[in-house]
Amino acid sequence: MDDDAIRVRPAVAADLPDIARIYNQGIEDREATLESAPKDEAEVRQALERREPRYEFVVAERGARILGWASLNPYSHRCAYDGVADLSVYVERTARGTGVGSMLLEKLEGRARAHGFHKIVLFTFPFNAAGQALYHKRGFREVGIFREQGRLDGRFIDVMAMEKILD
Repeated sequence: MDDDAIRVRPAVAADLPDIARIYNQGIEDREATLESAPKDEAEVRQALERREPRYEFVVAERGARILGWASLNPYSHRCAYDGVADLSVYVERTARGTGVGSMLLEKLEGRARAHGFHKIVLFTFPFNAAGQALYHKRGFREVGIFREQGRLDGRFIDVMAMEKILD
């Protein structure tokens, strides 16, 4: 394999330090999540190990370097929403805008279809222009904005809902 090529593959336990590092960059940047406290490797391990197989977790790597990760997550515990997956995507700061996010999304969309999901939803900040550009490029549409949905750094933050029908 070409060392410059980016490969997307299932996440494994050895990826946990990089997954935590990239997630913590997203937390620090205050552009991708309402989480405010850094996550340690143990917290990330729990999230990875407790997943049902249909909720896939993938990483993008170049050579031995992890550049980003993405996961399908349960949208709701109610069986009526069994065909809906929630999406998380995080890309290392130095790799943002290089196509890594698109590759992660493409892989997860295929895996979501294979697992019988009908739709993927995600939640982003209205001010996260780079994230929205990625999601629009992959065919997601804006559903609406939840006003003052959560708190971050002591103030209420709006959250935008987006969706993509897979069928």
